[in-house]
Amino acid sequence: MEKFTYDICIIGGLGHIGLPLGISFAKTGKKVILYDINKNSIDTVSKGRMPFLEAGAEKPLQETINKTLFISSDKNVISESHFVILTIGTPIDEHLNPQFTLFKNFFEEIISLLSDQQHIIIRSTVYPGTTEKIQELLRENSKKTRVSFCPERIAEGKAMEELSGLPQIISSFDDESIRQVSELFQSLTKQTIPLKPIEAELAKLYTNVWRYLQFAISNQFYQIATQNNLDFYKIYDAVTNNYPRTKGFTKAGFAAGPCLFKDTMQLAAFANNSFFLGHSAMLINEGLPNFIIQKLKEKTDLKTKTVGILGMAFKGDSDDPRESLSYKLKKALTIETKQVLCSDPLVKDARLVPADELIKKSDIIIIGATHSEYKKLKLDYESKIIVDMWNFLGRGGMF
Repeated sequence: MEKFTYDICIIGGLGHIGLPLGISFAKTGKKVILYDINKNSIDTVSKGRMPFLEAGAEKPLQETINKTLFISSDKNVISESHFVILTIGTPIDEHLNPQFTLFKNFFEEIISLLSDQQHIIIRSTVYPGTTEKIQELLRENSKKTRVSFCPERIAEGKAMEELSGLPQIISSFDDESIRQVSELFQSLTKQTIPLKPIEAELAKLYTNVWRYLQFAISNQFYQIATQNNLDFYKIYDAVTNNYPRTKGFTKAGFAAGPCLFKDTMQLAAFANNSFFLGHSAMLINEGLPNFIIQKLKEKTDLKTKTVGILGMAFKGDSDDPRESLSYKLKKALTIETKQVLCSDPLVKDARLVPADELIKKSDIIIIGATHSEYKKLKLDYESKIIVDMWNFLGRGGMF
C-alpha cells in the first residue's frame, strides 16, 4: 500500500462545504489538507478565523489548524492524500443545463496526480450519471483510483451540528469502496446509508427539489390570498395550529441560494424536461419579486418612491448572497422606482447602506432576508408601506 502524507485532501477546501467538513474530520484526528486557490480565504483561515458565518466552527478551527488541519494552494497535495474529496460547485450553463464538460476538464487536469491506491469522493451535487462517467474517464486513462459519491446534505450555517447528527448517504461501485467510505464517514456520524451512485445522485437532487417545491406551494398560496386582499398568515396560522398533517407547511418567502433552483433544473433536465412540477415551482418562486412589485404598483406610484430592501443574503442570519432573490428584486425595482436602497448587517457589499439610513429615507420597506436583529427594528407602519411576506415581524403578510 502506498503511504500518504495526508488522510484526506478536500478540493475547494475553504468553501462553505469543504471547510466545515475538513474541520470536522480534523477534530477526529485525521490529517486533512485543504486545497484552495482563494488567497483571501487562505490568509483568513490560516489565522484561525472563518471566512464566512458557520455556527460552532471557529473554535475547532483554531484547535486543529496546523496540527491536523492544513492549507495549501499547491495542487500537488492531491497526490499526497489517500481520500480526495471534491466539493467544487455544481456546473450548469447559461441555459440552466448541466455541464459535465467542466467536471471532465477538471479531472483531466489532475489525472496525472492520481494513483491506483487513492479514493476520490465526489461531494458536490451532480447530474445523475456523473460519478459513473468520472470512473469511466479514469479507467480510460488506465487509473484504478476508486470513485464514490457521498453527497453533502447540511444546511448552510448548521454544518458542525449536522455533519455529526445526520445520516450520511454513501455510494460506490464495489464492496471495498463502500466499506472505505462507510468507515470514513462513521468517524463523524453513526449512520451511513449505502446506495448505488445514480440512486445517491438522485437522492441529493430529490432532497433539494422537495424543499423547493414546498416553498413554491406556500408562495403560491401567499399570492392567491394577497390577490384577494386576504392575510395569508391568518389562514396559515389557522391550518397549522395543532394540526399534524400541516406540519411541513412552510411560510412564504424567497426560495433562493446556490442549490435549490439549480438542482430543480438539473432534475428537470434528467427527466427530459417533463418535470412539470419543477418548472411550475421555478415560475412561482422566481416570480415572487415581480409579484411584490406588481402589488406595490397597485397601491402607489412607484416612480416617485424610494424603496428599501432589508436583507440581501439568500436566507436569514447568513452572510451568503449567492443567488439571493433580494438582488433580483433590487434589479427590477431600479427600473420602477425613484431610488432603491439596500442594507444587510452580514453581507459584505460596498453598495449597502446602514439599516437606520434605509429606514429613514425609504417610503416602502421590504424584508428581503429574516435576520434576527431585524426583530429589534422600529418601523413606522403608519406612514410607510412595509412588505413582510415571511410575517417575520408578526404583523401579517399584507402590504
